[in-house]
Amino acid sequence: MKLRFVPAVIAALVLWAGYNVADVFIRDTPVPILLSNNLYLLGANVVGMFAAYHMELYTRRDFLQRRRLEEEEARSERLLLNVLPPSIAERLKHSPSLIADRFASVTILFTDIVHFTELSSRTSAEELVALLNEVFSRFDELVEKHGLEKIKTIGDAYMAGAGVPTVRDDNAEAVADFALDMLEAVAKLNASRAEPLRLRVGMHTGPVVAGVIGTKKFSYDLWGDTVNTASRMESHGLPDAIQVSRATYEQLRDKYELRRRGPIEVKGKGEMVTYMLIGRKNGSTGMAASA
Repeated sequence: MKLRFVPAVIAALVLWAGYNVADVFIRDTPVPILLSNNLYLLGANVVGMFAAYHMELYTRRDFLQRRRLEEEEARSERLLLNVLPPSIAERLKHSPSLIADRFASVTILFTDIVHFTELSSRTSAEELVALLNEVFSRFDELVEKHGLEKIKTIGDAYMAGAGVPTVRDDNAEAVADFALDMLEAVAKLNASRAEPLRLRVGMHTGPVVAGVIGTKKFSYDLWGDTVNTASRMESHGLPDAIQVSRATYEQLRDKYELRRRGPIEVKGKGEMVTYMLIGRKNGSTGMAASA
């Protein structure tokens, strides 16, 4: 019987006592035979107790090993989901081959902190990391709120997108709302800071190639001219403002208020007409661009 050790011992003692009562009062077994039978039962019970003890021991070890394995698998799952989108992580688990996809319409956002190099030169390492952690943690919460995908951070730059790895028709709107909320979140953070932070934000919409690179430290990344253009929208933007390309403007102009900045010279792209995203047309405006 698969009993734990203590219940097995109790059960054996009860049965042993019952056998002796039956032998003495019912069968009237002679004492020599009764002693012989008891010695036999004693030996059998010792073997049984040994077996029950080790069965329980092995069962406990097996349970603990399985629980540790489940905990390790859950930890690995959490780590994988921290660096890869859930759908990509699932694909990678079931098919560890090359993952590469092409998307026809994705909106990419880049943002960085204005004059961050100067800020880092007069801030301690601990304070700098704490500041970036606070800012980027707020951005991460907004990414979850708007259903975007955080792609990566590089120094003080933050990259996110919509429409990848899950296609969505409102990708430009989702990123626009995210960008407006980012400026609002930093404005609230600045209320408690002696030296305010200022952001430059850039957006562009277009096709991209997405995939997973690396064999030990996985990275889900995007490539293509859309990524380069979104980066240029940020680097050539204005402080506390959201600069968008003509392609993104076409996606947003019916529902958002945008201000034409005019043609600007963009490194590697030449002259481009860009726009500043102000807010939604329903009255919930974002922070105005400082021209």
